[in-house]
Amino acid sequence: MKQASAQYEKKFDVPRQLPQFWLFDLDNTLYPADSNLFLQIDDRMGSYISEILKVDRHEARVLQKSYYMKYGTTLSGLIQNHGIDADAYLDYVHEIDLSVIDPSPRLDELLKNLPGKKYIFTNGSVAHAENVMARLGISERFVGIQDIKASNYIPKPDPSAYSEIISRFEILPEMSIMLDDIPKNLLPAANLGITTVWVKNARWDSHNLEPHIDFVTENLAEWLSQIPRAVGGV
Repeated sequence: MKQASAQYEKKFDVPRQLPQFWLFDLDNTLYPADSNLFLQIDDRMGSYISEILKVDRHEARVLQKSYYMKYGTTLSGLIQNHGIDADAYLDYVHEIDLSVIDPSPRLDELLKNLPGKKYIFTNGSVAHAENVMARLGISERFVGIQDIKASNYIPKPDPSAYSEIISRFEILPEMSIMLDDIPKNLLPAANLGITTVWVKNARWDSHNLEPHIDFVTENLAEWLSQIPRAVGGV
């Protein structure tokens, strides 16, 4: 583990009480960010915008990133400004090579041993989530997927997306924990009383630790492996 301040060291700890509900982000959270899987999605977003709006790749890139910054996802900006077919967009951008992700029997076993209900909470699609879960070998560990469509195409970190998953699956925020690689996505969860875990990667090396983050890990499987010991299990 990298050198850290006393505050950071505390954040690298694990909860002492197990939650009943686990909300896992998908991309760059359940698999290592250094697989660069999302770079494929990012590139296909640009291709789709270029083709559908008839602009060159540079202009497509500018639109892609400006919509992401303004609306939370590129898709939201495309829907609001161009009325695109959301399902066609999601199918296109998620047509990627998953072989860059290694299956993870260890993660599967760790998730299997976690008590409580586990959900995927993603700004991607159900199909993409199912494909990634199948590649990792963890499909059987989750009881539900909240994707961007189920959130009415309103992405994290908009508070309404959190209200949707809580209502849909009858989740109790005070008995829940959420894990995500993007710090701002954890703020609405914290405001609802959900315990938050930042799955940090190299992209965020210069990002300051924020008060709404309860725990930090740079290795999801290693962090999960500590939980039974922390609560007195085997």
